[in-house]
Amino acid sequence: MTEAEGPRGEAISATRSKEEKQASRAGEGCGRDILPATGALALFTDLYELRMMQAYFAEGMADTAVFTLFVRSLPAERNYLLACGLASVLDYLECLRFTAEDLDFLREIDGFSEEFLSYLKGFRFTGDVDAVPEGTPVFANEPILEVVAPIAEAQLIETLVMNQLHHQTVVASKASRIVEAARGRPVVDFGARRMHGIDAALKAVRACAVAGVAATSNVLGARHYGLAASGTMAHSYIQAHADELGAFRGFMRLYPETVLLVDTYDTLRGVARVIELAGEMGPDFKVSAVRLDSGDLAELARRARTMLDEAGLHKVQIFASGGLDEYAVAELLAAGAPIDGFGVGTRLGVSSDRPDLDIVYKLAEYAGKGRIKLSTGKPILPGRKQIFRREEDGRAVEDVIALARESHPGRPLLQPVMRKGRRVGAGHDDLQNARARAAKELARLPASLRGVDKAEDPYRVTASEELRRAQADIRQGLLAE
Repeated sequence: MTEAEGPRGEAISATRSKEEKQASRAGEGCGRDILPATGALALFTDLYELRMMQAYFAEGMADTAVFTLFVRSLPAERNYLLACGLASVLDYLECLRFTAEDLDFLREIDGFSEEFLSYLKGFRFTGDVDAVPEGTPVFANEPILEVVAPIAEAQLIETLVMNQLHHQTVVASKASRIVEAARGRPVVDFGARRMHGIDAALKAVRACAVAGVAATSNVLGARHYGLAASGTMAHSYIQAHADELGAFRGFMRLYPETVLLVDTYDTLRGVARVIELAGEMGPDFKVSAVRLDSGDLAELARRARTMLDEAGLHKVQIFASGGLDEYAVAELLAAGAPIDGFGVGTRLGVSSDRPDLDIVYKLAEYAGKGRIKLSTGKPILPGRKQIFRREEDGRAVEDVIALARESHPGRPLLQPVMRKGRRVGAGHDDLQNARARAAKELARLPASLRGVDKAEDPYRVTASEELRRAQADIRQGLLAE
């Protein structure tokens, strides 16, 4: 582009020059614009958060606020949600900083004063966080997380907190249902290629693991979170060879205990090729499973099992994939399909039947006074809160949402996870703790809630009398103004 192309061309040229300058400052950080370091996410916020921050700053409003994150209502397709994403939130909060480049960018946005930018230069999150630990089943209107911090700090982090807890809770909740439908058979996450971006795909690996998924095909996710990586082969490998049997032979030379994909041309002919190969190799044949990826999986699994058993290949398992979700898995097993494991991709990774939650992050208290909204259909429970989960004979029967100062029968679910900007207690939980907790807590739910279908009797959640009275008193005061 040349100067002769006028102002539009000059603007583009200037933008490119600036981008090159920013890339140079990033140095060797190839790809950092895709996955920035944890401490470089201060601008991952909506503009109005920063504008409200400056307004608080200008007005001298620095009192403590309580913000509550919760889901207003459960989707029709869900009986519970599995809380996930807290670890990411705490990582970000501990490291949150405004870089010099961040501040330079904000200077280019009209309306931010140098005094406010100077405040941001030294910004650190200094607040407290209480949350239900990862792997805890939660229900509508229950606080998943509460932030207690100077109002500007608590306001800034809204976008980031919602983003991380929303996505990971959506995926963990979906994965939990699939694992339950599989009835103890291993489930492998195959979904990275169709998830919504790299960060989503990586965080989904962890969310799936919390929910009990056995392994992932995502190699970077497996390395990052210390999980088992699992994979078979693609149809393209079979297609690239002159014939299917030759492809199987070539792959087995490198991976003798592999899973062979048998449906590239004809599923049952593919199974016959595996049997032929077993005859050739004798005791050296170590294939662990065949993979079915298309067609009538129940019928094909039955016929494949018969063929393998008649050939004496009883130890060769059947692994199924191809457009699966909890409904398909449950249907296959209800039909008696002899399937030993499942690879689940897109419908898990994007939670295709319910990709979003009505998740919100709302001011519940400021300067020691409870705050609510009067907007139709958008109630807020005021103040700092606690959830008490009451159990009978090892089964959860009711949750009571109460003010934090109250005491009720049952286990308190909200725990301190951050104090003065640093992790404490359950905030130090690792993935294995979260996974073990999820298994334990889900086992405590009534069986009807864990199933694929909508439960006839939803789980009981109530607000305490004192909390409802506090809400009513604030409402009455607002209406009287």
